[in-house]
Formats: sequence, C-alpha cells, structure tokens
Amino acid sequence: MRLVRRLLRNSCTPADALRLLAERANRRGLPAPAALSGEWFGSRAVLAPTLDSQPVDTVAEAFAIPTRQPVVRDAAPGALGGGWFGYLGYGLTDPKPRARVLPPAVWGWADHLLRLDAAGRWWFEALIEDQAYAPAQLADELERLLDEPANPQTWRISALRQPSAARHQQAVRDCQRAISAGELFQANICTRFDGQFHGAPSELFAEATERLRPARAGFLSGSWGSVLSLSPELFLSRHGNVVRSVPIKGTLPRRGPADEGNAELLRASIKDVAENVMIVDLVRNDLGRVCRTGEVWVPELLTVRPAPGVWHLQSTVRGELAPHTDDAELLRATFPPGSVTGAPKVRALELIGELETAPREVYCGAVGLVSPIAGLELNVAIRTFEIHENQLWLGVGGGITADSDPAAEWQECLHKAAPLVP
Repeated sequence: MRLVRRLLRNSCTPADALRLLAERANRRGLPAPAALSGEWFGSRAVLAPTLDSQPVDTVAEAFAIPTRQPVVRDAAPGALGGGWFGYLGYGLTDPKPRARVLPPAVWGWADHLLRLDAAGRWWFEALIEDQAYAPAQLADELERLLDEPANPQTWRISALRQPSAARHQQAVRDCQRAISAGELFQANICTRFDGQFHGAPSELFAEATERLRPARAGFLSGSWGSVLSLSPELFLSRHGNVVRSVPIKGTLPRRGPADEGNAELLRASIKDVAENVMIVDLVRNDLGRVCRTGEVWVPELLTVRPAPGVWHLQSTVRGELAPHTDDAELLRATFPPGSVTGAPKVRALELIGELETAPREVYCGAVGLVSPIAGLELNVAIRTFEIHENQLWLGVGGGITADSDPAAEWQECLHKAAPLVP
C-alpha cells in the first residue's frame, strides 16, 4: 500500500471537527467517527471520519488484531495514514469473570483520517492500494466540511448516583489487611458513579475535551455503546522498537492554575512517592519480559504534573524491544496497566475482584490507535465515561498502600471525579 496525504486549509478545533464528522455520519447513516485528542503521535488530534468498530471477545484475538497491518511504502515522517482504533477492556484479563455490559474489546480499521499536527495544521491522510487513484474527492469533501459552522448539541446526565463512601473505605481497609499479611505491596481499589445519559456521546466528549484539555483523550462509539476517555495517562507507546510507559501514581487536589502548594506536598509525600516507585518497578518488570536484556531504564522519576482538578506524580519507563517482538507479545506482557492494578500484579488482580462490588468495563483498560506507519499508542482508560443505551458509568479509584488513610482515599476519588461530573 501507499500513503497519500494533503495539507488542508482549515482552522477548525478538534472538538468542532468531531461535531461536524458526527453530524455527517448521522446524516448519511454511517458509523460514528472516532477521535483522539491531546498528545497523540506528536499531534494534537487524530480523527477517523467514520469507524465500523466491532466487538472482540477473546484475549488472543484482541491482542492479535493490531498486528494485522499492511506494508506501507514511502511513508512520510509524522504521518499516520490510518490504522486500528479501539479499546482493550479491563475485563479481558480479569481473573474473576463477571457479567459485563460492554464488549471485552473493540477494534475498527480506518483507511483514512484527519490529523491536526503540532503546528495546528490539518492533514487528510489515507492508505490506498498501490495502483489506486488518490481519493481527492474525499479530501475535498472533508476540507469543505471543516469550514462549516459546528452546531453543539445538548446533552444531560441525570439520576447520577454517588457510590457508597463507607463501602469504599471498607474495601481500602480490607486491602490494607492483605498488605499487612504480606500478600502484596499495593493495589488500586476503585468504585464508580452511575447515572443516565441523554444526548449525543460525541458532544459530551467534544465539550469535555474543550473544557478540560486532557492529555490522552479518546472517543469510540458503535452499536455496542460509547467510550469517552478523558485520561491524563499514557499506558504504552511503541515507535519502531522503542517502547515507553508513563505510569501515574500519587494525587492531590489542584485548586487552580496558580496552585503550587499541593504540588510541593505531593512530591514530598512518603506515601505517594512509595506508591509511584512500586509501580515503576512493576512496569520495568513487565517491559523486561519483552525488551532486550539491560535495555529497560527510567529517564524520568517522580515528576509532578497538572491534570484536570488534580496534581499527579508520574514517572517514565523506556525500553528497547527484543528482535521480532510484535505488539501482541508486548500487550500480553503488560496488560492491564500496572498503575491501575498493583504489585505484584497477579495478586492485585485477584484482590480487586474480591473487593470491588462493580466489575470494571473498559475502565482501567486502554484506548488508542495502532498505525502501520507510526506504531502504537494507548492510554490508561481512567477518567472514562462508559455509555450503553442510556446508562452511564464513571469509575474512580486510587492506589492503596500500608500508609493509606481510608477517608483520604475516598476524598481522592471525589477529587478525580469532580471535574467530570455535573
């Protein structure tokens, strides 16, 4: 195959571009668009104008699909062309099988897309057969579309039910007992809000990304439901044979752009630093299974970063993949993300299944894109709305250590949810 691309003369925002594409898909009876917004592949936004996303039921197939990529000749640096948009749900590898509403995984192939580069320029990109004509007519149509005025739609979340504070704090105490018994060092214990959603999921995502500017936001929708991930966290990037993970552990509220006090407190927190370092060790171990010996390192440790409503403590782990390692092997070694499970991971997964009353759906899994040109990028699916018919869920949680205060852990859940819930 070959890549064709064209620079478009548009200044549309990513949110308005999604609105226009969603309206176009609805008008023509096409599958909904998909969108990545924030920091993806060195770009500010990547949108599939329409995506026929299909449920995937097995772990083997969910991990294998991203490896099914065409060979693309003469690819331009920075381009994507197309690829697999999708999600991997936490339930794929949950050792406690429980009934879930959304599919375990979803993937859809896009042979053309719109990309907003770091300089604010829109590109039309497509992957076509070598002898095929370039899709100039489609590029013209999408260029005209992005010049149209966007019409924001109304949406509403109603009957939103807050989870039980007492139940969550009891789960934290039960987790601490397991830590004291030597079963594990840390586990991520979550709960969730639930309610009803009325309106277009694409509009909720567009408005939320405009307001919150999350670093790793992703939107997928289909007959199976919708996933709107407003995540700040990178689970995995693979560009060539270099792989990177940026786990977030450690959180304090952020009271505004000028608030630096809690940032300093977070960096000095013994509990939060220990929480982060334990997960860094876990991620190093996971990547070590598929990387060359001695080629896993930590170029960034314990950096405080802002996110919507909170400060986070993050670190970066990088590695060089062993020869002939594909994305399926990389995912088998690392999924689900260490920052939303615990250490050691196997016992943390078991304990999460014992203590959490509601099963995680996509939440704590991953959302993203795998391109035959640029590689793989997946977020950690936190700060994520899940919608099926008119039902909505929003999971929240945090890492529990021996030093955790159950009341403070509950407040952390509320701090994380506050920017998202009405």
